[in-house]
Amino acid sequence: MKRNTWQREAVREALDGTEGFISAQALHSALHASGSPIGLATVYRALGDLASNGEADSLQSPEGEALYRACSTGHHHHLICRNCGLTVEIAADEVEAWAKRVAAEHGFTAAAHVVDVFGLCAECTAAQSAQSAPAAHASAADRHSHGT
Repeated sequence: MKRNTWQREAVREALDGTEGFISAQALHSALHASGSPIGLATVYRALGDLASNGEADSLQSPEGEALYRACSTGHHHHLICRNCGLTVEIAADEVEAWAKRVAAEHGFTAAAHVVDVFGLCAECTAAQSAQSAPAAHASAADRHSHGT
């Protein structure tokens, strides 16, 4: 087990104070903005260690960037908004059963999995719908005026 340095503790505390997932670069920027002299490489190492120890969730964004957040205990999955980053932890019993069954069908044992579902949260969906509604209304009005 790695020793608990002030740098690792600073990263852990910053991660605990963050809502949703955050990149190492963004966490590093936040630490620097609060006056910490911690280096980016140290932030990456600390986040990797926290994820390995089960103290942080880690996932890859749709753009391929590693993202982290303070972790609740136990196996779980995530629903993640592609727009605002809202993250909801979910239990997915059906996924668990499916993963075990598929692994066994192919002769695999001790199988593990990670499931992160990306989409738009209700708030971002409503905002997106509100933005596209005027365009749809204008388009319908356009069709109506050309049709007469």
